[in-house]
Amino acid sequence: MTSGLGSARLLELVPSPLLASPNSSFACISALGALPRQSVVVVFVGSLRKARNLIALPRSAALPFVYSGHLALTQGIRLHLALHPRKDIVVTGSDDRLWKMWAFPNGNIIMKGEGHTDWLSGCCFHPSGTKLVTSSGDTTVRIWDFTKGGCILTLEGHSYAVWDCSWHSCGNFVASASMDKTSKVWDLNSERCRYTLRGHKDSVNSIEFLPFSNIILTSSADKTLSLWDARTGLCAQTFCGHLHSCNHATFNMKGDTIVSCDSYGVLKLWDVRRGVPMVSIDAGPHPGNQVAFDPSGRIVAVASNDGTVKTLELKSGHLSSLLGHEDEVQSVIFDHKAEHLISGGSDGTVRIWN
Repeated sequence: MTSGLGSARLLELVPSPLLASPNSSFACISALGALPRQSVVVVFVGSLRKARNLIALPRSAALPFVYSGHLALTQGIRLHLALHPRKDIVVTGSDDRLWKMWAFPNGNIIMKGEGHTDWLSGCCFHPSGTKLVTSSGDTTVRIWDFTKGGCILTLEGHSYAVWDCSWHSCGNFVASASMDKTSKVWDLNSERCRYTLRGHKDSVNSIEFLPFSNIILTSSADKTLSLWDARTGLCAQTFCGHLHSCNHATFNMKGDTIVSCDSYGVLKLWDVRRGVPMVSIDAGPHPGNQVAFDPSGRIVAVASNDGTVKTLELKSGHLSSLLGHEDEVQSVIFDHKAEHLISGGSDGTVRIWN
């Protein structure tokens, strides 16, 4: 691992104007989020041939407003978006090896960071909002300090691309998930890997800390989910039941239920305490790309490759399909009040469902 600025730089940029034009129909929307306290939806758009764009869509708007974004250097790279915990700021990472910080609602670029030598796969704010962690296909994890003007730490140890990263709520630890079949817990005070989480037999696709706890959730292409104790690095529980690669998994807000989706569209709800699936829904055969709980924990949404957004009412078990997208749906999220369901697809559109 290395620390210091070196070639990793944080660059102040001249604010860019808002471009009031609709996005290209060739764009692929890969990740999105809702800004707190704002009637704005933020979505990161990627195109196979054109530039990556960040779009802010007012809920009353008929067409999105497009902000100039990242340049596309390769095809099919996973993109990620992170929301500042306290301010109306969003960070995007892309395959142009840069992350960019945007202010809303004016759409100005505040700063950007460069230093990764391959595509960015994930980013997450420090709980205080003063630092950022990024993961990359260059096998490294980087810590950025906005007050010091650049990358202050490069964490090295993974042997293949790092797919995802997450910050512990105390701010002293980060976790990373890699194609090398491992996850790592990094101690930022000692600048060392505290634990390597071994047990998955294939790529680890997603990772997240349960907020205000020492529990880590991972999903893997080996068809399993695992819970880990960040204090010991040991696997506390493994969830078996998927027959295909698990693409994504997340906790509900209480932390007592997990929802996961796999590459054949099967959704599973897991009882964390008992370690068994409570509900298994075949929403396939098309892959589920991302899942989300609404804030109440009563509804689950899934973004599907068949061009639909599926919603599952947990109490009744009723599964509905929302039709409208003309291509694969890549991402789905509920707003903070659960008043709207927001989806983004490969057809280049953002849709808001009541």
